[in-house]
Amino acid sequence: MITLQPITYDNFADCIRLEPHEHQKKFVASNLFSLAEAYVAMSTETFIPMPFAIYENDVMVGFIMLAYDPAGEDEDDETVYKICRLMIDKNHQGRGFGRRAMEKALEIIRTFPHGKADLVVLSYKPDNEAARSLYSSLGFRETGEVEDDEVWAVLEL
Repeated sequence: MITLQPITYDNFADCIRLEPHEHQKKFVASNLFSLAEAYVAMSTETFIPMPFAIYENDVMVGFIMLAYDPAGEDEDDETVYKICRLMIDKNHQGRGFGRRAMEKALEIIRTFPHGKADLVVLSYKPDNEAARSLYSSLGFRETGEVEDDEVWAVLEL
């Protein structure tokens, strides 16, 4: 059974040791970078990070980072939840863990743990067909927006 568990001192080292296959590294930041980004976001109140280790029973198989991003000062800003990262370790891929982790993440988001929002947003590299297929199958639709060489997609809550 897949569970999402907070990153703690007890599992931090295991989390940063996880990595994708070499050819996938261009698609996702390292877990160490992601956790550092979460710390900076939290300390500067840029957004509310929600990093989790993905476990299959008692085995850590991946990492996912969600975020709550309240509307900013720009007119077109809106309050959203984000899927910032999803990474399944190279030794645990191909078993449906990514899909089940995304389903768990969406369950968490739909409880609105940090406040209401109408959308979940995420982005991925245009040539990451595995990500495109997974997110599309979960109901995400591409917006047509490309930022920092990444395609943006949204899911209405």
